[in-house]
Amino acid sequence: MINQILFVAIAYFIGSLSFGILASKIFSISDPRTMGSKNPGATNVLRTGNKYAAIFTLLGDMLKATLVVMVALSYEISGLPLIALSLAVLLGHIFPIYHGFKGGKGVATALGILLAINWVLALSVLFVWLLFFLIFRYSSLSAIISSLAAPFIAYFLNQGQTIVIIASLVALLIVYRHQSNINNLLHGKEASFKK
Repeated sequence: MINQILFVAIAYFIGSLSFGILASKIFSISDPRTMGSKNPGATNVLRTGNKYAAIFTLLGDMLKATLVVMVALSYEISGLPLIALSLAVLLGHIFPIYHGFKGGKGVATALGILLAINWVLALSVLFVWLLFFLIFRYSSLSAIISSLAAPFIAYFLNQGQTIVIIASLVALLIVYRHQSNINNLLHGKEASFKK
């Protein structure tokens, strides 16, 4: 029990690492918290014009979650403890203790969680994101739709109750973090990648 609580705490602290902020220092670009959407995620980092910094942010935010969940699975952690670990790393990203509890929107980190669980599940969700992005050119809309699709894809792939619950809770957090984006989309004010 104590070990599981410790794992959850470690997951949160790892999740709190912000690769967007780290990228701004490594690549000498503007702090993403001071520009654009003021979100330290890969999409906002991309708005600096530095694709390498954006890729670094995307991979870092994704793989930190993949690492946490893969280690948990290697210790045969399942059920409620696995749910808690997965949420902890995502909550760490969204509400990072190192940065005043103001973090990213969790999309890359959520994908990292799914990647550790099942790569087919992760790629399926990524495909949904890409499909809607290519059609509508809104990163936020694509993130919302793909996250909401994740629990259904997990169920379709027979991933079991625990994974469906994880995907469902992750989707709720993603939608929660995109409230302002939803409002902007409804009022035609959301920033897009349309040429």
